[in-house]
Amino acid sequence: MNSLSRRSEAILPWSGYAYATCPAQLDVLIVGAGAAGLYAALCLPETWHIGLITKEHLQAGASDWAQGGIAAALAPADSPELHLEDTLRAGAGLCDRAAVEYLVTQAPQAIQSLLAMGVAFDRKGDKLALTLEAAHSQARVLHAADTTGRAIVSTLAEQVLSRSHIQVFSEALALQLWLRDGCAQGVWLLHQGQVRLIQARAVILATGGGGQVFARTTNPTVSTGDGVAIAWRAGAVLRDLEFIQFHPTALTQIGAPPFLISEAVRGEGAHLIDRQGNRFLFAYHAAGELAPRDVVSRAIFDHLQKHSANPEQDCVYLDLSPISPAQIRQRFPNIMQVCAHHGIDLFREPIPVAPAAHYWMGGIATDLQSATSIPGLYAIGEAASTGVHGANRLASNSLLECLVYAQHLSKLELQPVKTAIPENLRWETADWNQETRQLQLIRQDLPRLMWRHAGIVRSHSGLATALKQVEAWRQLVGSFSVSRYVLANQPGEVVKFAAATAEPALRLANETLNLLDIAYLTLKSAIFRAESRGGHYRSDYPHPAPQWQAHTFVQGDRCWLSLPP
Repeated sequence: MNSLSRRSEAILPWSGYAYATCPAQLDVLIVGAGAAGLYAALCLPETWHIGLITKEHLQAGASDWAQGGIAAALAPADSPELHLEDTLRAGAGLCDRAAVEYLVTQAPQAIQSLLAMGVAFDRKGDKLALTLEAAHSQARVLHAADTTGRAIVSTLAEQVLSRSHIQVFSEALALQLWLRDGCAQGVWLLHQGQVRLIQARAVILATGGGGQVFARTTNPTVSTGDGVAIAWRAGAVLRDLEFIQFHPTALTQIGAPPFLISEAVRGEGAHLIDRQGNRFLFAYHAAGELAPRDVVSRAIFDHLQKHSANPEQDCVYLDLSPISPAQIRQRFPNIMQVCAHHGIDLFREPIPVAPAAHYWMGGIATDLQSATSIPGLYAIGEAASTGVHGANRLASNSLLECLVYAQHLSKLELQPVKTAIPENLRWETADWNQETRQLQLIRQDLPRLMWRHAGIVRSHSGLATALKQVEAWRQLVGSFSVSRYVLANQPGEVVKFAAATAEPALRLANETLNLLDIAYLTLKSAIFRAESRGGHYRSDYPHPAPQWQAHTFVQGDRCWLSLPP
């Protein structure tokens, strides 16, 4: 356990008192402690009592894993207008222009805020170092070696832990939203062996994406789509859930997880080659390795389908020989170390890579103030669909979106204070061992099913096959007795668990239910969109269609189309 997690679990001062567990009422409850959640907590007024929930410990989320950098138009030859054009072009006709304009114009201010906090971006002389990434027309990506996300998140975490009005609850799970008079007024939380309702005047979901629904993903294990799932179950409107960005270059080595090899490696000059040493990308796109991510991922997929006897297990290679060894050591030390750990000397041999699920463009539909369709409920970061990314995210815009839209929450208006609900304690003695075994099997099989039928290339028949199985699993798991504590808690009831196995079973049930809901929503949306666009590719509808240049929306089991504003 690192020092940050130890500090976050300590008893912190809170308006003259000290709490070892969550207080019954807060002003704002933030679910998720990546870049978006941390920065939101720092931007909210210091007179408010803020709770910050993290499933594991601080720095366990996807933001900490971000390698490439954060985009901002800072160079003399660059401008927010050029950044806007690049973002709109990558979004394949589905970006909301107003959302992107706000993002790119606020980007320099966000960078200045990070610099003031002490984030140590790389420099060239006395100027910030800027690099080029795919689909950017200018070098505008700031970085801290190849661990930019870690540099940002660690700085934000230190700031959060120094603020007495922010209380961090680690190893806590948000199970269910609570609506009171139609407004979000809190969440049911599993924390320290009990489930209880924590009331709040506003709830902010910053839970990241759902990459763990796929067998191959660059996301950490905590990325199980929790915020999107609980918002959907509460009746929130979701948007563009079919658009999944598959990163083209994840490490593909026996015994190694699919570790992300940053796009910045290609931006610095690395080439993608096949087993014969051919640079095959130019046969698919004039920009070669610097084509948009969806193009590069599909090109690798197609090339392997045509030239490999076992395309699902095979890979291509990333050749770093065009980059000087000194530049590799300075710019990509983490990638170098991870490759060496798995027996790859990237100075002498190329890195075996293949695509993996990386980023979810869709999410909980929000307006420019990050408000959802449920009063009192807000969403930021990858869990939100702000309209910034459209059908395909421009590289290094995700960390920027976390900061810009989190900062906008400084103008949040709180709901009126409502009377707290009296609490009654009840003990639960069940251990759910039999249900746990079934949950473990589903948790293993679901990602394989989704990778096979809802991955880089999709079709109606494959999507329908997967949907039928997911619906059966959802019905089964929904009938489990352990699922009651994920789906149907009662206000005022505090439940403590006697069996040591109860809390792990609840955690498994919670994440499995969320992943099943995420799979269901992704499959329904992917079947609904009968075209190919951005991160959604249908082999039976291989081209974009003008009538589908619109957002898909989901609320409950209803899907519909709406033109971008």
